[in-house]
Amino acid sequence: MLKKILIGLGALLVAFVAFVSTRPGTFRIERSARIDAPPGVVFAQVNDFHAWEAWSPWAKLDPNMKATYAGPASGVGASYAWAGNDEVGEGKMTLTESRAPQKVGIRLEFLKPFEATNTTEFTFTPSGATTDVVWSMQGTNNFVSKLMGVFVDMDAMIGADFEKGLASLKQVSEAQKPAEVALP
Repeated sequence: MLKKILIGLGALLVAFVAFVSTRPGTFRIERSARIDAPPGVVFAQVNDFHAWEAWSPWAKLDPNMKATYAGPASGVGASYAWAGNDEVGEGKMTLTESRAPQKVGIRLEFLKPFEATNTTEFTFTPSGATTDVVWSMQGTNNFVSKLMGVFVDMDAMIGADFEKGLASLKQVSEAQKPAEVALP
């Protein structure tokens, strides 16, 4: 009887592993917002990691988070590394593309709680006196990511953070006076 139970559990485990293996190998998470500010104002908030403290959804999760900046103050080559509690983990972002005021591209490297490298993009499209902002992240799913995706809706979880960040970015950008912002 015990042998049959173990064989049954083994078959279930093999079936579950096979199911996890069929999950998508890539992902894309995207959220957007309309901000009542010109593209240059919004672009400046994203193109400079020093400005992220004011609007990033993760900046306030760990007041003791250690942050370091390297490279130029803004634009291509600027980088931001962080190490914090379990909610923020550890990682590094590097600006890989900076086309004022249309697009910012970022290489996002997570070190803890798990290792992953993803691409993040912000696009800024003028719409009359406002700016349509799209924040996206894409990458590949290894087996562990596929397994997590079975139990956690990553789009909903990360998407909620993007929505909070865009709401804060909206608030910060709309409070800026266009004359205060100089494009690189």
